[in-house]
Amino acid sequence: MNQKNLLEVDWSKIPAPTDDGGAAHLKGTRVPSVSLRATNDTAVDLSQLAGRTVVFAYPRTGEPGKVSLVDDWDMIPGARGCTPQTCSFRDLFAELKAAGAKQVFGLSTQSNEYQAEMAARLHLPFPVLSDEKLRLTEALQLPTMEVAGLTLIKRLALVVDDGRITHVFYPVFPPDRNAGDVLAWLKENPR
Repeated sequence: MNQKNLLEVDWSKIPAPTDDGGAAHLKGTRVPSVSLRATNDTAVDLSQLAGRTVVFAYPRTGEPGKVSLVDDWDMIPGARGCTPQTCSFRDLFAELKAAGAKQVFGLSTQSNEYQAEMAARLHLPFPVLSDEKLRLTEALQLPTMEVAGLTLIKRLALVVDDGRITHVFYPVFPPDRNAGDVLAWLKENPR
């Protein structure tokens, strides 16, 4: 089964990911110093950012009119929903900032060029970071999955305060509710 629309998804037909413990070690971890290329043509080192930062990670966004990476993409738990997750962070961006997020970033292992097209197409008000070389993914031991020979980050969201991870959302399902869950947490846990 492959639902064609990137934004309108029947989540009842998509298998939910389970908590495999892949992110259990992250809370309280200091983010290592790794420079990542961003879609706004800057280099970002999350360990050096002051204040509260929200980073949401996803396997890979699709491209309208293009075939999925694999035929059964929708049936891989946690694979489907990158565009709805990203759009929900876009739509709640001002509220996330008002609730204390000094910075918001998307994160995937896709190339910066691929991400830049998506960021422009979706009119994102925040940069997306490319970990194409898996430097941050490996340094933090982020949960990953292997699909079609590619290492992809499993969907999660991190709240980082002055370079230290203070909260982890994992697993994330359905993806389009992730930004709302992060917003609720920020409101309940002001700095």
